[in-house]
Amino acid sequence: MPIDSSQAQGTAIGLPRRVVPERAARAFLVGAMSAPQRLVLTNSTVLDGESAIGPDCTVVVEGSTITTVAGTGSSVEPGPADQRHDLAGRTVMPGLITCHFHSTYHELGSVPTPFGFEHPPAYQALLGARNLRTALECGYTGAVSAGAANDVDPSLKRAVNDGLIPGPRFLPGSRELSTTGHSNDSTPWYWNVGAPGAIRICNGAEGFRLGVRDEIKRGAEIIKLFVTGGHGTTAPKERTELTRDELAAAIDTAHDRDALIRGHIANKPALLLAVELGIDIVDHGDDMDDECIAAMVETGTYLVPSLYFPKHFIETMGTGLGFTEAMKADLDYSYEVLPKANAAGVRILVGDDYGAVGFPHGLYGHEFTLYADEVGIPALDVMRWATRHAADLLGRPDLGTVAEGATADLVVVDGDPLIAPSLLADAAALTVIKDGSVVSGALPGRR
Repeated sequence: MPIDSSQAQGTAIGLPRRVVPERAARAFLVGAMSAPQRLVLTNSTVLDGESAIGPDCTVVVEGSTITTVAGTGSSVEPGPADQRHDLAGRTVMPGLITCHFHSTYHELGSVPTPFGFEHPPAYQALLGARNLRTALECGYTGAVSAGAANDVDPSLKRAVNDGLIPGPRFLPGSRELSTTGHSNDSTPWYWNVGAPGAIRICNGAEGFRLGVRDEIKRGAEIIKLFVTGGHGTTAPKERTELTRDELAAAIDTAHDRDALIRGHIANKPALLLAVELGIDIVDHGDDMDDECIAAMVETGTYLVPSLYFPKHFIETMGTGLGFTEAMKADLDYSYEVLPKANAAGVRILVGDDYGAVGFPHGLYGHEFTLYADEVGIPALDVMRWATRHAADLLGRPDLGTVAEGATADLVVVDGDPLIAPSLLADAAALTVIKDGSVVSGALPGRR
């Protein structure tokens, strides 16, 4: 489903069925005797999501839309009501979009309670509001859920859209759906505790059809499946927890109801099956190889590798939460195969399990350093994952770019993130613009 509730639905051509929003028409009433106010950013370096345009550029925003991107040395005729800011070479780039976001996670795994029952639902909603605000202040003007407890996400989206809380454009998610006894269904049977919480147990194709339909009825616009164990769960990654019929039923039902669908998938057979059946996003993909890469390129399936959490956990806490000594080898393998996937054209996205124990929300920018500086992905490619690829997933060509006619979701950073990706890890150094308005930080050099 689209991020904005005002947008219509559709189907992308030539890819697994997805939701393709129709650009909402906006009208702005301007008094006959007054000029419209414009935000004019001069002397800026523009990074448009696909390439670096160059220094000494001017970006003009009217209302919520970018109306001018003037190249090096170009000037824009000043208007009487302009808010003009000399950026002194700072970089203007698209607002970032995180595509693996758990709104209700806070030190998840530190309290021995059933998954999703760590806090009352109302408290989880407050945590979600705080986490969304944190993401916005870190330069993320868009976020795609990877699952949340107790139907919190749809209400968070509504609160953001209604202006009740600050936050990014938000695609709300479901509970995680999987079968009896799957990776996170580890509560002792005699406790007699099941859904809701953060999991929903489904069994058989009809069970998954019902589960997906009901989660969408409750407001989920992207369905989360737990297809395998592995990658931070206590179940082995070799375990596939859905049958082919169950997985097919879940994917088909989500697409029939115009929702996206994603899956926690670590082993190769499950990855190939999910891609064959048309899943939209593969989360993790630890055992991805050349065959998997070829299949994902052919189908246009998206990948969220989420490598920062296991790296951070192993370095700071050692083993636990399903991260074993073997995970170190898995990380080394992922560092080798991910550049191949990127070079082959797999549509990779950023995002991770922020909010897990020892891994708080707000660390998002460190992903850029990991992938660019340690894994060896070109920094511009990683930037593309967080902008253009994410916008394509959402069917929003007006997002993830600095271009005339695009929505004015922008980040201003003092420096060049292509040379120093670590700049994006310092939220205090960022100015964030959403829909043409400064929502975090301040613009320099007003004149």
